[in-house]
Formats: sequence, C-alpha cells, structure tokens
Amino acid sequence: MAQNKIALVTGGSRGLGKNMALSIAKKGIDVIVTYNSKKEEALDVVKEIEQLGAKAAALQLNVGETKSFDGFIKEISKTLKEKFNATHFNFLINNAGVGLHVPFENTTEEQFDNLMNIHFKGPFFLTQKALPLMADGGSIINISSGLARFSFAGASAYASMKGAIETLTKYQAKELGARKITANIVAPGAIETDFGGGAVRDNKDLNAQVAAGTALGRAGLPDDIGGVVAFLCTDDARWINAQRIEASGGMML
Repeated sequence: MAQNKIALVTGGSRGLGKNMALSIAKKGIDVIVTYNSKKEEALDVVKEIEQLGAKAAALQLNVGETKSFDGFIKEISKTLKEKFNATHFNFLINNAGVGLHVPFENTTEEQFDNLMNIHFKGPFFLTQKALPLMADGGSIINISSGLARFSFAGASAYASMKGAIETLTKYQAKELGARKITANIVAPGAIETDFGGGAVRDNKDLNAQVAAGTALGRAGLPDDIGGVVAFLCTDDARWINAQRIEASGGMML
C-alpha cells in the first residue's frame, strides 16, 4: 500500500487551522497539527481526523519562539517515524497567528515585534528548518489576509507582516523549484472565528459592515477556507505556484 502523504498545519487546534486540518484529512492525507497552549483542543482535532480515517498527531509549538525550532524539528522527525512510519512530510501550512487591532500611531514596539515573530520571522525560519524533512514535490502554503490588499484602520502592523509573507512566498517558489516544491498564499477575508477576540463573529455591526462590502453578501466562515488549502495539497493543484489566492467572497472590490 502506498504511503499516505502528510501535512503539517501550525495552529491547528481551533478556528481556521482546525478546519484546514479536517479538510486536508478528508482528502486522505495524514495530518500533524501544532498547538500553542490548547492541548486538549488539539487532541480533539486528532480524534476527529482519525474518525475520518486518516492518521494524526498533535505537537506543541510557539511559532513566535524561533529558539524552540531545532527541538521541534527533532520532535517532528520522531513523530514521523513512530506515528506515520515515514521520514518526510509533504505539505507545510503556516497558519498559526494572532490578531491585533490598534491604530498605527498607538502601536508599540512590543506589539510590532510580537506580530513579526509570529507572522513573519517564525514562518520564515520554521520553513527553512523544516526543508530537510520536506519531501521533494511537496508544497508550502502560507496564510495571509485580505488586509494585505485592502486597508482597514487599526491593522497596519498585522497587515504589514502579511505583506512580507506574500513577498517571501514568491521567493520560496523560485528558490525551491529545483526540488519541485511549490509555494502559494491563501488570503482569507473577514471570517467568523474567535480570531481577534471573535470580532467579526460576535460584533453585529462589524459583521454587517463586512457583509455589505462583500460581493456574496456575508462574512466568511471557516468552511470557506479549509477546502481551498486542502485543494492546494492535491495533485490537481500541481501547476499552481507563487500565487496569491484570496478567498474572501469578493470583499472590497
């Protein structure tokens, strides 16, 4: 029997990451999810993936702490051998993140550094260190935001990091092409999750504002995003490379 392909999804214990992990598992791909603090939630996701017939594992990772990456890569290697009887994984989904809603003039250096570490420096060096464990012909899927294309006051630092990861993705595609590794961006619009304190989901006025500015007339749901990421993990997406795929329902056109 052929070895199942394996995806690594950072921040896979809840929200969009959880939806991505489950959508990927539905394609018959095994999944390793990472969590920062919510271990029980991550283990629940593992159970759900296993119920779908795929193998799964959960590992702790703070993507903002680059010093931990060498140890994490060793854990991945060990997990691949013990749980999946494998030496490499195929798909890296850099999803883990936090939100920040602060005006530009009030953004502190500490807030800036935190966002940079989690959204740009972390994925930059995690991907670099994971390359020896990535199979040739695999894929890197970085998660950006509609906010890198359109502007909402209060998102200057967050959106700037997403702009940086979008530029990096093109370079990853170019430099890793010799290994037939593709790199693409998925950029969600405003989604109803607990992200950023659950504002889009729980604030009726904000939700209505988002819906009014979206061609399809509503805010996004996690189910609108996971399948896009899962598609990029299939052979049908093999010729898509260095692309920014915005899944926003046509927001701010």
